[in-house]
Amino acid sequence: MSDARTAGHDAYAAAAAGLCAGPWTDERVRQHVGPLFSRHCAALAGRAYLANHSLGRPLDATGDDVREGLDAWYAALGDAWEAWEAEERAHRARLAALLGAAREDTVVPKTSAGQGLRAVLGSYDRPPRVVSTRGEFDSLDLILREWARRGRLTLALVEPRPPVAGASDARALPRFDAADILAAIVPGTDLVVVSDVMFQTGERIVALPDIVARAHACGARVLVDVYHSLGVLPLDVAAAGIDFAVGGCYKYLRGGPGACFLYVAPRWLDEGLRTVDTGWFAKARRFDYRRPEPPEFARGGDAWLESTPPVLAAYQARAGQRFALALGVGRLREDSLAKQASLVGRLSDHGVVAVGGTPARGAFVVVPFLEAPDGYAAWVADTLAARGIVADARGPFLRLCPDVLTSSGDVERAARDVASIVKAARA
Repeated sequence: MSDARTAGHDAYAAAAAGLCAGPWTDERVRQHVGPLFSRHCAALAGRAYLANHSLGRPLDATGDDVREGLDAWYAALGDAWEAWEAEERAHRARLAALLGAAREDTVVPKTSAGQGLRAVLGSYDRPPRVVSTRGEFDSLDLILREWARRGRLTLALVEPRPPVAGASDARALPRFDAADILAAIVPGTDLVVVSDVMFQTGERIVALPDIVARAHACGARVLVDVYHSLGVLPLDVAAAGIDFAVGGCYKYLRGGPGACFLYVAPRWLDEGLRTVDTGWFAKARRFDYRRPEPPEFARGGDAWLESTPPVLAAYQARAGQRFALALGVGRLREDSLAKQASLVGRLSDHGVVAVGGTPARGAFVVVPFLEAPDGYAAWVADTLAARGIVADARGPFLRLCPDVLTSSGDVERAARDVASIVKAARA
């Protein structure tokens, strides 16, 4: 391990040791975690960043890590592949640890979650019968609906239950009832595609174990989108019996775009399940340039690799993965829930209905504007941005996501400004 890599690794361990047990107070976070994000904190210049559910804050070490990958290119040219492939293996191992996967080769690097979904769809020799929900993120939703439109799969979409009028808790949001999803999974279903956390509303599909059991009883496999949970909610794909998972490092793992993955359960790798969505890096001896018929594929998850990979993505994702592993996803979840609950409470004090901060929710708080005109939630987000508070909206839902660097002052400021914007618009 290079000096820079050792220093970065030690810095994360030191931050975790400094936080230690007990609540992560503003002062302890400022002292032990803040220095790891000095470039971001300087650039933020007094703004409150509450869009951590969208794009995670970059660590200072990320730039150094990417430069390490570039330096290998400058110094070694074609021989840089030795360093690049070693980093990709380490990248897969870190993701496997975060996922609770039994083997690092079960993690197949991809550039998007959609690429992972297409690989899974390409493992069926006939158009599969797919069950999914209306709550999936646009990339997966678009792929499923377009494949269905072209006759390449049959698609059944589960609708959400409507919100309860006048409710001030999670019932104020549309929700997916476990009974509806389970009822849609029938004998003959081939694949179930569902998110661990719904991207618009933050709802966790807490019945996921029942969905997996029902799907397997019907002879179907399950693909779970963990993009909105990995790195901030403890996951164990092996214990859950999940067949496939897709996700990426863009959000809570602070690794930016392009560092995504597909998880394939060891059972399917050991049984030789293959996809047609492949490339020359999936060959058994890729640099021999032999062309046996039929093609000879690599072992395990390496047979699901594609063509020449974007090698810098593994370096780009390194710091965020190490940070999450050092601090511990369980502790990050505790901190997230506490800050969400504080934000929900302060919004409520100001007369604003908000949902979040419970085990049944993901990592962000949702303020619903279901009865407001189209675009109202986005207008609130834009108005907040003009006041120095970075949040976002998806449809009629304003989303606010505190993270480890979010101070109690940021929480109070966000609640106060959301309330003042909403009250002024209603006046």
